[in-house]
Amino acid sequence: MSNSLKTKKIAFLATDGFEQVELTKPWEAVKAAGAEVVLVSPKKGKIQGMNHDEKGDRFKVDQCVDSVSAEEFDGLVLPGGVANPDALRMCEDSVSFVRDFFKQHKPVAAICHGLWTLIEADVVRGRRVTSWPSLKTDLKNAGAEWVDEECVCDEGLVTSRNPDDLPAFCKKAIEEFAEGKHANQTA
Repeated sequence: MSNSLKTKKIAFLATDGFEQVELTKPWEAVKAAGAEVVLVSPKKGKIQGMNHDEKGDRFKVDQCVDSVSAEEFDGLVLPGGVANPDALRMCEDSVSFVRDFFKQHKPVAAICHGLWTLIEADVVRGRRVTSWPSLKTDLKNAGAEWVDEECVCDEGLVTSRNPDDLPAFCKKAIEEFAEGKHANQTA
């Protein structure tokens, strides 16, 4: 086990309908690297994971998004799933929470449909990203340069396409969280 994130605290923002493996694999990797991991949600209690279109496990929320600040964390992970980011982008507290990581130049890792929340936060303009292919047009319309690659990193913003990319996504996210602030990471 590495201790590269020993002093770091990483937020995972999700709600019902997140792709379970896109939360659990990065969670395990970031925790194994020594970080404190915190599940943040607009919802209290438990949230429902999904294994593609089948219900997965339920996960206990650690903190509600309306009671936390990006200042408390060293980085952010946004898992995908279709329903999860669609709900998050309709929640102003969630969108503001995400945007604040960029204002504070902190690393953010988003996978699959998780980038929908980044579009709503208006933080992809001028950035090179990847995602689930159906978000390509949305991202281009939001000013991003979309590419079809396993893992893309642009000034502390780590993005990947799908669960097959998780090994590269987790490795790069940990590297960026360990590095810390990025002067060019802006909202």
